Amino acid sequence: MTDFTHDTPGTRAKEWQTHDRWQTLEPVDPWRDAPDRVVVLAAHPDDESLGAGGLMAEAARRGLQVDLLLLTDGEGSHPGSPTHPPELLARRRRTEGAAAARALGVTGDVVRLGLPDGDVATHHASVVRRVVAVLGDARRTLLVAPWRGDGHPDHEAAGHVAAAVAVRTGARLVEYPVWFWHWGTPDAAPWDLLGAVRLDEDARTRKEQAIAAHVTQVQRLSELPGDEVLLGEDLLEHFTGDVEVFVTQPATDPALDELHVRDADPWGTEVRWYEQRKRDLTLAALPRPTYGRALEVGCSRGSLTRALAARSEHVLALDSSPRAVELARAALADLATVEVRQAQVPGEWPAGEFDLVVVSEVAYFLSPVALEDLVERIRACLTPDGTVVLAHWRHPVEGWPLDGPHAHDVVRAADLRPELGSYSDRDVEIVVLGVEATLPDPTG
Repeated sequence: MTDFTHDTPGTRAKEWQTHDRWQTLEPVDPWRDAPDRVVVLAAHPDDESLGAGGLMAEAARRGLQVDLLLLTDGEGSHPGSPTHPPELLARRRRTEGAAAARALGVTGDVVRLGLPDGDVATHHASVVRRVVAVLGDARRTLLVAPWRGDGHPDHEAAGHVAAAVAVRTGARLVEYPVWFWHWGTPDAAPWDLLGAVRLDEDARTRKEQAIAAHVTQVQRLSELPGDEVLLGEDLLEHFTGDVEVFVTQPATDPALDELHVRDADPWGTEVRWYEQRKRDLTLAALPRPTYGRALEVGCSRGSLTRALAARSEHVLALDSSPRAVELARAALADLATVEVRQAQVPGEWPAGEFDLVVVSEVAYFLSPVALEDLVERIRACLTPDGTVVLAHWRHPVEGWPLDGPHAHDVVRAADLRPELGSYSDRDVEIVVLGVEATLPDPTG
């Protein structure tokens, strides 16, 4: 976070717009992946109009569904106002936000989450769950959100929400700075992350109308002290002109790593009979007594890894969480045949072939498109007589668009290998895919 206020001197728009790097900004093509939907997050009503109003107008003109998610009502914009208590400001800003959306041509949903202004970060997990529920499978969705480095706590919190949502749903993420233009300087800007969207006259006009609709922000509330203009002319100059500048950087979701930081055994794999029984069922379902090279996708602290090592000549265990990898390496240090590696699957995939691939309690933590990519990665690395085992919780998984049954349906539909068998009870399903010839001979 950066220490600044709206009424302190900042960097003028001209200083940005005349800088050499501004003149040579790489173009950002929002329509590159042919999205059929644009979802815009804003920490407060007016953020979206300032940072992405032109893009929203162009999306609406193209006939795309444009949905707007307002995390707060912006009731904290004038904390010292003698005429507008927070309840009144919230009502006015809700009305203004609706008028701005109409000016931009938004015909999709306008969803208000009603979080406390100034406290978005506290509600990160619950907001991520709610936004994931709105997006679902978002492989053809453009997600537009405040930049994670904008300097305003609510803006940065909204950006971190969007980044987590993008990872979980497969949405393409672009981020818009707002206050950064005020407190930042061209010499310290992350130019390699910035790109420009060109706005035509219609988009510029609609954006100007949307900004003007936020009357409580661009005009005085009254002549009394505490009712001053929040967005003065110097600040608004950053949002005029024929370009909108966006940040493009990888989306991240530290939730599973943070889970392992808080609890060295978050699912009780070492102490719960349910987990021990599930491991025993998984091992019993393997058609061959031993395997050469095994791959475990999502090893957590390594409890199943140790069991697989007893049935394999070598096990490569992967996890995206640095803390989980640290825990697994410590727990498995006595096993020379086990390697634990940090990797973000399916993008970071090991070389070579595997006789056994185990995907246990991790498939629903992937986006729908990432799960499909995972299947193809497995197809490419599996030996001709290799085995794939899936083992997943059968109940809903809050905060992610997939669950265990859905994930298993996706893998089955991909025709990766014939299904040799499955086990299912109230809580877990285990599916084994492979070649029939690997099944044990009941008469031998």
